Amino acid sequence: MSTTADRLDVIDTCTRMGWYTDQRDWEALERVFTDEVRLDYTSLNGGEPAVVPAKGLVSAWAGLLGAFTATQHVFSNFLVDLDGDSAVCTAMFQATHRLPNEHGGPLWTLGGHYRFALVRTDDGWRIGDVVMTATWADGNQQLLTLASRSQES
Repeated sequence: MSTTADRLDVIDTCTRMGWYTDQRDWEALERVFTDEVRLDYTSLNGGEPAVVPAKGLVSAWAGLLGAFTATQHVFSNFLVDLDGDSAVCTAMFQATHRLPNEHGGPLWTLGGHYRFALVRTDDGWRIGDVVMTATWADGNQQLLTLASRSQES
């Protein structure tokens, strides 16, 4: 049986993924995920979805997203489907990335929707599957390349 509290907890867990990323609270970010996470960013990066340890995912995001001077991930229009101890949450998103540079504008904004699959654990709801579908972008997409290069330095 699904409850309003479950729905709100699922939405809160998904929102925390963006909040902790933008606040650079990597330790807290790791706690929103299951030990392993299926990650699908193929709409942006191509390739294939991958299953990665939460610690590795957060470390990679800390390096890449931490290279930006600021990010802001905004989620809205949450749809939650609960089935016992599992849930699927779909939400629209807009993610703005800021990185002043000599080769173009300082902002890149990406929009689309996320599909999160979550499981209830003894410590609350945790995200075990993330599918990001980018449907539009605006600004300087080269910022992603610049951030990747600064991560390698």
